[in-house]
Amino acid sequence: MAFPPQFLDELRARLPVSEVVGRRVKLRKAGREWKALSPFNQEKTPSFTVNDQKGFFHDFSSGKHGDIFDFVMETEGLTFPEAVERLAGMAGLPVPKVSKEAQAREERRKTLHDVIELAAKFFEATLAARAGARARGYLADRAIAPQTQLRFRVGYAPPERYALKEHLGAHGVPVPDMVEAGLLIAGEDVSLPFDRFRDRVIFPISDFRGRVIGFGGRALSADVPAKYLNSPETPLFHKGLNLYNGAAARIAAHQGAQLIAVEGYVDVIAMVTAGFEATVAPLGTALTEEQLALLWRMADEPVLCFDGDKAGRRAAYRAVDLALPQLRPGKSLRFAVLPEGQDPDDLVRAGGREAVDEVLAGARPLVEMLWLRETEDGSFDTPERRAALETRIAAVAGAIGEESVRRYYRQHLADRLKRLFAAPEPTSASRGRDFPERRAAWGRRGARKPLPREALVRGQPYVVMSPNLATSPVHRGYRSSMPPREALILQAVLNHPWLLHEHMEELAQIEFRHGEAQKAKTVLIDAFAHGAAGDRAQLQAELAARGYENLRERIERAITTASVWGVQPDAGPDDVLLTWKQLLALHRQGHSLRKELKEAEIAFGLEDSKANLDWLNDVRARLSAIDGIEALVEGFGASSGRAARTL
Repeated sequence: MAFPPQFLDELRARLPVSEVVGRRVKLRKAGREWKALSPFNQEKTPSFTVNDQKGFFHDFSSGKHGDIFDFVMETEGLTFPEAVERLAGMAGLPVPKVSKEAQAREERRKTLHDVIELAAKFFEATLAARAGARARGYLADRAIAPQTQLRFRVGYAPPERYALKEHLGAHGVPVPDMVEAGLLIAGEDVSLPFDRFRDRVIFPISDFRGRVIGFGGRALSADVPAKYLNSPETPLFHKGLNLYNGAAARIAAHQGAQLIAVEGYVDVIAMVTAGFEATVAPLGTALTEEQLALLWRMADEPVLCFDGDKAGRRAAYRAVDLALPQLRPGKSLRFAVLPEGQDPDDLVRAGGREAVDEVLAGARPLVEMLWLRETEDGSFDTPERRAALETRIAAVAGAIGEESVRRYYRQHLADRLKRLFAAPEPTSASRGRDFPERRAAWGRRGARKPLPREALVRGQPYVVMSPNLATSPVHRGYRSSMPPREALILQAVLNHPWLLHEHMEELAQIEFRHGEAQKAKTVLIDAFAHGAAGDRAQLQAELAARGYENLRERIERAITTASVWGVQPDAGPDDVLLTWKQLLALHRQGHSLRKELKEAEIAFGLEDSKANLDWLNDVRARLSAIDGIEALVEGFGASSGRAARTL
């Protein structure tokens, strides 16, 4: 009795080998594998191993080896059909009835594999021939070397309508087989079937056994409707059930490589070339449940690496929603977001492995991405808004299927909500010159302990950057001067370190545009976290010890506007705080307006209507109105010895 391969693959996906074997054998975790005493022989030293990533068991004492079906047949003395029925019951799947027609279809699948393989060889040969010169030029421009082309079996489909059809026909392949394999376009409105892939660079797509099952084609002409074209659904190819480079990535992941999912074929090739062997990509679709299950079979926490644009962010958020119902203990995702406007291929070509390593090092856990999505661009200054956020958080946590994971998510998110909503308002008595006494009191009560190296940013871990980040490949090329307003915010902290103790979270939440300003902010937060911000002298000594003794001078050189007295060393606490609030308000307003400006520019680029033009001009005018205004107070106020004069 034959069973559809898709059904058998579904059983393997739903039932890890360790779960099936663990019902009869006491397993012990040993690294990436499980170990136990042999169920086939009497032994004192465990020689029986189970590997979920590879999907098999191996018994060194008897030499027996196989998958879940083999194990059930060996231990329970069942036939293969009986083993399938037993495992289907464990998985909760009905056993499909296999007819003579189904058996005939399976034989046909074997034939279609042969047809697809012939097509792959034709595309490879065409790329190497004179007709493939233009395609080879495209690949050279994308830094895909000839040896890499051979490794991934990259090919080229010539522009003629019947080139592949005639080639396969010469090898005795019937036209219906070519159509069923997805190689020809046919239909009632097509008088003569013709090649699906024409004038395209071809990327063969393999199953997890390494057999070619379909193709992805990248157009070389700009005037075609679709830049990328995939094989249609066929008896062999189901794009939602496979991953590009899946077979090779599974082996690499088992050997310890980090499993990474990117968005496109060229991205995979670039990442593998840079040394990230366990890189895969969906096949022209958003990540599916089945593909997520495949990722989790290869690794417990794969990294999803999305493009650094709005589409990439939306893809990340969709992946969060997809993963939540399927989370299990130990199974999760991490998210690495690329720099704005870059995909993995761009990043590799610009900065090599070092640049990718930096992006991967900043990958966020799934819970972080969930929190970011629910709180970004949000204002929670009213009871109604806070209640709305709490309701959303409860809803997304409730979508988690597994009870223990759901419980920990609720606890984690509830703690974050408390921290987000419980920021105390400082009083005039608690700021400024009485800080040393308060700090000593905190220490005596034990209520204030040094923050860990990861300071909180709206309830999110804020990882301190490397001192060399500003010159890293990720930020290479960003050399414009530091905006004066960002420099003034930093100058206020340098001259008045008590701001770190009273307003550290406000500083941490600020998004600086300039790389050096961002780095300086991180250094200051890190110094505070290590208790080295008691006064100006102590803070300066700590900065010097870290190699930032010239930070103050660099910041002061960036301030090209008239001096803002509220950040100067002699300013009184009330004047400092007033200026600080104004600087932050203007900075946040400018940040929001620049985001809106990008949206308005995109909208006007898509549709140059009067409404979009008016929107664009309005945002520009509002942005221009606040640029150059660094603070709305001139001179010292009462706490500095004279009355304030407002501009």
